[in-house]
Amino acid sequence: MSSRFHLYVSQRGEVSKAQEYTMRILALVAALIAGGVFLLLLGFNPFEIYATMLKGALSTEGMRQETVKLMIPLCLTSLGVTLAFKMRFWNIGAEGQICAGAIAASYFAYFHNHLPQGILLSVMAVAAIIAGGLWGMLPAYFKTRFDTNETLFTLMLNYIIGFFITYLREGPWRDPQGGFAATPRFLKQARLPLVNFPGVGNVHIGWIVMFVILIWVFFYLRYTKQGYELTVVGENINTARYAGMPVKKIIMRTMFLSAGICGLVGMLQVAGPDRQLTDAVANGRGFTAVSIAWLSRLSPIGIALVSFLFSVMEKGCSMMQTDFRIPASMSEILQGIILFCVLGGEFFINFRIGRTRKEA
Repeated sequence: MSSRFHLYVSQRGEVSKAQEYTMRILALVAALIAGGVFLLLLGFNPFEIYATMLKGALSTEGMRQETVKLMIPLCLTSLGVTLAFKMRFWNIGAEGQICAGAIAASYFAYFHNHLPQGILLSVMAVAAIIAGGLWGMLPAYFKTRFDTNETLFTLMLNYIIGFFITYLREGPWRDPQGGFAATPRFLKQARLPLVNFPGVGNVHIGWIVMFVILIWVFFYLRYTKQGYELTVVGENINTARYAGMPVKKIIMRTMFLSAGICGLVGMLQVAGPDRQLTDAVANGRGFTAVSIAWLSRLSPIGIALVSFLFSVMEKGCSMMQTDFRIPASMSEILQGIILFCVLGGEFFINFRIGRTRKEA
């Protein structure tokens, strides 16, 4: 009789903090090595490429400003989806919720721009939060009422609201003065003011909003009754029901908050860097936020750190493309290799691969 080895995956037991951090560091080293091998195969010096990436993201004040501008929507969107993920409600619709907020904010920017700047921006922010929140409550309602699959529901809503922006851009909101299909630029009073970010320079006020929401989410999850309730619902919905918690109300409320934060991101984008409503207002941030939230283990402080690292990588890769004339597709492959290795590290924190011998 011959024997064969079979691989199997099993859940790890208790993992200490030291082991967790060690495995994450090893995953990061493996990511850099794998990326370096890929660059060597392309004929580039990995050390020069990595140095250029850091230089392109952090070397000058202007580059640091651009990195922070990339970080703001990533961090806020990740904080938004974290609220839903804590409840085990898989909100994959952040892209659509950003678009809903951007549309609501743009309506006031285009048709009520006679208001003073402070009032107008406040109205735009509130409208964006409400629009994003209501768009997120739609799958939450069907989940609580008919037990639909929220992953597919939120995902499909992304495309509906995205194509609605295209309709507005090419139809009723098209700029009559433009030579191609585009919405008008926002007037000055509908644009976010610049505020000095220590060590970075003038960045739109969204960076202050980011830190305020970060602190709020941290305290909301850790120290409030509502944060405790959504955590219990996520851990065991039957336990929550047995304890007398209004589960349907908790799901609806949490999804409104989750999607509302994403809607606010849409307002900050159209009134900040974009200064108009565009098809690319979400630009894949909703999907990137899912990775950031899980890499951070749904920790608000961890989200801020991982969002910053993602922004450095994204800004650095654009500099790498310019300096070394690397195609955008190669840059995206490099980012994917690094991300794959880091996510793989998270897998090995929770699971182990073993092998067993079976007689054939």
